Order: sequence, then C-alpha cells, then structure tokens
Amino acid sequence: MAEIHPFRAFRYDTQRVKLADVLTQPYDKITAAMQDRYYAASPYNLIAVEKGRTLPDDTPQNNVYTRAAQKLDEWIADGILAQDSAPAIYVYAQDYAVPGAPEANARRTRLGFIALARVEDYDARVIFRHERTLAAPKADRIELLRHTRAQTGQLFMLYDDRARKIEAALEEIARKPAPAELGDDFGVRHRLWPVYDGSFVARVRQEMAEKKLVIADGHHRYETALNYRNERRAAGGASGPLAAHEFAMMTFLNTHSSSLTILPTHRVVRGVADFDFAKFRRNVRPHFDWYSYPFSNAEERASAFAEFRKDLANQKHGRRAIGVYAGGGAFYLFALRRGLDLENALPEVSPAQRGLDVVLLHRLILEKGLSVTPEAVVAEKNVAYEREMDAAIAAVDRGEAQVSFLLNPVAAQQVVDIALGGGVLPQKSTDFYPKLLSGLAIFRVEGHAGKSSA
Repeated sequence: MAEIHPFRAFRYDTQRVKLADVLTQPYDKITAAMQDRYYAASPYNLIAVEKGRTLPDDTPQNNVYTRAAQKLDEWIADGILAQDSAPAIYVYAQDYAVPGAPEANARRTRLGFIALARVEDYDARVIFRHERTLAAPKADRIELLRHTRAQTGQLFMLYDDRARKIEAALEEIARKPAPAELGDDFGVRHRLWPVYDGSFVARVRQEMAEKKLVIADGHHRYETALNYRNERRAAGGASGPLAAHEFAMMTFLNTHSSSLTILPTHRVVRGVADFDFAKFRRNVRPHFDWYSYPFSNAEERASAFAEFRKDLANQKHGRRAIGVYAGGGAFYLFALRRGLDLENALPEVSPAQRGLDVVLLHRLILEKGLSVTPEAVVAEKNVAYEREMDAAIAAVDRGEAQVSFLLNPVAAQQVVDIALGGGVLPQKSTDFYPKLLSGLAIFRVEGHAGKSSA
C-alpha cells in the first residue's frame, strides 16, 4: 500500500551553524513571540522560510514567499544547507517529558523515521485523514511551496506495526551516538541518524509496503502536497511515477508505540446568555451523574483538585467522565449514567465516534446542556481551547470564561479506527506531543526521486 523511498535531504551544516539556533517548531505552532525569538537567534534560522515576516510594503515581486525562496537558494549556494551525498532514511528520536505527568513516568523516547512516501488521493485508501482542513492555511502553504519548491516541515504519519518489527530496526540504529542532536524550546531533545545502508532501507520499505497511513499531524500540508502534485501534473515538465512532486517528506510513527503521546485539549466556554450552573446541571441530568469536590480555602482546594484529577484520569466508578469547573468553590466530575443507551441518545453518530469523550462533550453537554451549536463551535463564538488544565481553570477564576470542561486524551487507536472508517474527529480533538521540528531534513520538490532531489 504505502510506497516509501529514501531521499537525499538538504540539512544544515553543523560546522557552520548550531542546530538549536536555526530549527523551528511547525509553522502553525509559531507564535509572534516565537517568530521574533527565531529571527534573533541566527540569520540562518529557518523562520525566514517556514513562517517569514510580512511587511507593509510587500509587492507581488517582493513578499514573504519570494523572500523565503531567495533565502533557501542563498543558503544552499553558500553551503549553509548541504544535500546528503546518497539517499537515506533518517531515524528520528525525541526524548521528552509528558506535560503534567507524574515524575515517575514523565520521560519518554519517541522513535520514528523520516522518508518520502507517494502522495495518494484519499479515495485510493492508502492515506487517511482524521481532521477537516481550512482553505486559508492551504493557500498559504501552497504559495510557499510554489516559490521554494521545498518541504521544510514534517508530515506526521501513523502506521500499524503491532509486532514492532520496524521499531526494532530503528532501535538498533538509535543505540549509536547521533550525528545530529539539539534541544528545542520545550525541553525536547531531538536526535537524527541518516541511514544509507541498502539492506536497512530495503527492510523498512518491505515492511511498510502493506501498510495504510493515517495523518496524525499535518493535514493542511498533506493536502497542499496533493494540490501541488496536481498542479505539476497539469503543467507537464518532469513527469512520471518517480517525479519528485509525486512524493512528500513524512515522519512515520508506530501506532502501537508506548511512547506515542496525545494530550487533551480542554474547552473553555464564554458568552452563553443567562448562564446558570445549577440549571445547566439539570439539563444534562438525563445523560450524566455529577460528583462534586468542594473546597473553601487554598489547602482544601489543592486536596480537592488532586482527588478530582485522580478520579478524572481513572474514570469515576469505571464510567467515562468529563471534568467541569465553573468556580463557586468546587470541581465537578460528570460521569456518564450507567446503562445509558448512547445509540439512542446519539443515533446519527457512528459507534466509533460515540466512543470519544469529546463527542459526548460537544453533543450531550454543549448542545443539549448549554445550547452551544456546532456552528458556534466552528466559529469559536462560545468555545475556546487550552492545552493546559490549569489554564482552562484559571480562565474561569479570572472571569474570562463561565465554565471550563476538562478532558482525558483520546487514544491513538481511536484516531486510527475513525480515520480508517472514513470519519473525522471534532475540531481540536488531538494534540500529538511533542511536535516534529521543521528543518531537520528538507526535501527539494524538483526533478525525479532517486536523482538529484531525492
């Protein structure tokens, strides 16, 4: 199914630059403050390509996209970026602490590999999505790709390898000292090993040949690659099955890896007319029982919060649960009522979707309990998002939100099952952590795979 190829990546010359000074987080995770920091770090920082500054006097001839292309060409010409001499598969390890996890199990090492994969239409049923995309990010990314003819960021793909055959091969490589290593903004250590050995490459390609791929992160970038492929096909020129535009650079992770971490994204609700917490609890009573964790001072609050978090993570009395905080001196746990027939409560929702806590939140709590419509959620009219539970709670304490809803993370297998079934998850359901750095490997989308570009 999945057609994997080694390629000749362009990579920063570590004799000329320090990797920590030039690599960036993915473009969609770069805040204005991060952008400023990256620009200040080095004149060769990838920010000038990945997410450059727009200027008031930009023109069609001189703009963020033309400047990105110019920088990339200059860095290649000056040897700041150098192309590997032979095609390789790149083993990629990330050593990280799980945000909010107890110290005993906070550290993990996520191990995958970077390679090219053939870009496939979704109806070929080789590559599957789990999110819908928006037009604006795709318009930005394809304009950048047209000008730079390069993929600097990684597509994060999941594959199914329950026997861990590929991971075993990756672990052999990762026991050696890494030729490239750096720490990032969030304390994650990134290590990279280019592997040119033909037998290793053949082994990985053979194991991947029957795999289906699910996009974990990078839906906009993947659809940009699809659109670019179609443009290049229509324009003619370099063509055929090995044309570089037929491929995209991807990082592949095993769904069954014990180090695959998905963080929850909590919801904070504001602007609901005549919000009354007691009335809200009554509205959701047909579907949820509620349990309170009251407190009257700081010491009691800390104790109540610890008990609340424990019960939320463990699912109260073995039932799926959602945390709720609206101030008023108590945390709440809404536990799905025993014997509730979800098929009857949500008849238009698939069984796989009904297994998601975020679906219960949106359909049974936001819609039925607060009359917050799906349209309002998409428009972010009443609902905003926070990664950190403490931040979602603080928004209520500051009076910036009326109520916060605190979630457990979705399981990777749930993401895969829904994607393979042709479904998508609600907006902001998954946060794969940590993110894949941009610029570790760069794929120049020109020529033919196996030749100068790949």
